[in-house]
Amino acid sequence: MGIKDLNEKIRKCKKCRLSETRINALCGEGNLNARLMLIAQAPGENEDRDGRMFIGPSGKVLNELLKEASIKRGKIYMTNLIKCILPEYRKPKQDEIEICSGYLDREIELINPEVLVPLGYYAIRYIFEKYGLYFPPKPEFQEVLGRLSWTGDRKVFPLQHPATLLYKISLREVIIRNYRKLRVLSADCKWYPVCPMKRFYEGGRLTKEWVELYCKGDWESCIRYQLEEKGEAHPDWMLPDGSFDEKLHKEVPR
Repeated sequence: MGIKDLNEKIRKCKKCRLSETRINALCGEGNLNARLMLIAQAPGENEDRDGRMFIGPSGKVLNELLKEASIKRGKIYMTNLIKCILPEYRKPKQDEIEICSGYLDREIELINPEVLVPLGYYAIRYIFEKYGLYFPPKPEFQEVLGRLSWTGDRKVFPLQHPATLLYKISLREVIIRNYRKLRVLSADCKWYPVCPMKRFYEGGRLTKEWVELYCKGDWESCIRYQLEEKGEAHPDWMLPDGSFDEKLHKEVPR
């Protein structure tokens, strides 16, 4: 089943109570070859009426945040965990998540993004549980936001939902900083083709997690990248987090 067939199933879905109160069941939209997939919770009133993603107040905020990150909508894929509007913007019920998440799972398979970007509590919780990542208790939930994780299959970068800025303007700087990281995650490190990490990885001496979290992930936080940009010398056996691997040291040609 391709994306067109999946979207047709979503539009006609009547598997749960939400089909009785919606106007449109929302399909995902955007670049079918996207590296980044944004996953929100559910459509709002404007989205339900017009059948399009992020066109209401939170959509305006998202546009501003993507602009801050120098990311165009056409480069990403956007979808929802729940495909129908939630009455009076209530929280999704567990059976609704269980029924509707099958559509999201299939979207992930078809789009096959490198980075999943769940937005907000319920989308983040679902993705973390799906991939076996530790999901903290609600009081500690904020700690996972803006932190890149590697599942062994995909990268996950949870963010605040854009709507957060509509009622918590005090978080503006933090949210903008987190969203700007999307620019970093949208491309590999420019130094990777000549970096010793590539040679060590391809030679089986470095695990894939290092490459995914830094070289093809948050390379801006890589100590090697930072030193390279400053033109400062650093040994080949220095790892991206600044630590040293003596085993690699012994294998570096002299």
